[in-house]
Amino acid sequence: MSLDVAGAEKQKKVLLAEGLLLPASMVLVQAFTMGALLLSKLAFNVGMAPFVLLAYRNLIGSMTVAPFAFYFEREMMKKVNMKIFGWISMTALFGIVLAMGLHYYGLRATNAGYSVDFLNLIPVVTFVTAVILRVEKLRIGTCPGKMKVLGTAICVGGTMVISMYKGKLLHLWPTHLLKPHLQAIGAVSPVRSHHSMLLGTLFLAGSTLSYAFWFIIQVRVSKEFPSKYFSTMLACVSGTVQAAVFGLVLDRDLSAWALKWDLQLLVVVYSGVFNTGVSFCLISWAIARRGPTYPSMFNSLSLVVTTVLDSVLLGTDVSVGSLLGAMLIILGLYAFLWGKGKEAQEQRKQIRAAANGDQNGCPPAAAVNGVDDSLQVGKHEVRIRVEVS
Repeated sequence: MSLDVAGAEKQKKVLLAEGLLLPASMVLVQAFTMGALLLSKLAFNVGMAPFVLLAYRNLIGSMTVAPFAFYFEREMMKKVNMKIFGWISMTALFGIVLAMGLHYYGLRATNAGYSVDFLNLIPVVTFVTAVILRVEKLRIGTCPGKMKVLGTAICVGGTMVISMYKGKLLHLWPTHLLKPHLQAIGAVSPVRSHHSMLLGTLFLAGSTLSYAFWFIIQVRVSKEFPSKYFSTMLACVSGTVQAAVFGLVLDRDLSAWALKWDLQLLVVVYSGVFNTGVSFCLISWAIARRGPTYPSMFNSLSLVVTTVLDSVLLGTDVSVGSLLGAMLIILGLYAFLWGKGKEAQEQRKQIRAAANGDQNGCPPAAAVNGVDDSLQVGKHEVRIRVEVS
């Protein structure tokens, strides 16, 4: 009896610690994202090429994830063949070269506070793309389905407000606190030939769409090669090679690839270690303990804080339109995540009911209800339901 009590107390302490560490880890992931956005913007301001940063970041990321891959998934190495590597290379093309590359070009042309709005749209755009491609059903007749559609509409409205309506400039706090330091390294403002809100918006929209296709391609990859760490490491390696090829084609100046002990090296190491390696491990743990929608619940933190820091530290203007649009995106995202979470709960109940029925001689759950796939890209996760006819 005393052993049972001791075990219960120990379990209670573990759950309490987990309840504190999980949200703390997700806040840390958002902090890594905010830091990467601001540092990357500064690196672009001093002339660093987006594909140079992308190639080096993924090289560092692959080295960071490699120990986990060989320790936890060593047996997966035997399953790698040309077909598997081809699929992983395709995910690297859409998820690294196109998604991250276009985001970097959009960040260089705009600002960190503006680009982070589009990162928060990725789950919604993935849902819309999956519906168009008939990978996921709309389910407009259910309450969760209606909330997903409503959240999508609000997010689209928020994006339009940010892009088309500026309004009065707000002076809410001191700005450009880092100006003296940035002037010393020439990172106060972006190169004029690269600054264009219209072109940057197109780059960021293309990045969001590329992320959506990346999720959908991952459905097939997760079936062909069910691995987390090893597939991530291989994708980073493939992404490094592809980004290097694209970078050399776009700019054949080899001096752009030389790294020194300066801001550019700091951005490369920070992004590779924290934004790729550490963030991936923390998000994987959170999803395993709390489900796929849990990390996305913290996305609004990066949106709000990045907007504030971008203004306070780098002097980016904050207007009525940018704040109103950001609030709409946050509201729409949480409405969408609520609907997604409720839908996932209902699907789990159906699977359990079908499993119980299978024990009594009924058809398997997959044959009745389809297959659920959980996909992870960076800090964003979407569950895509594949209907089996």
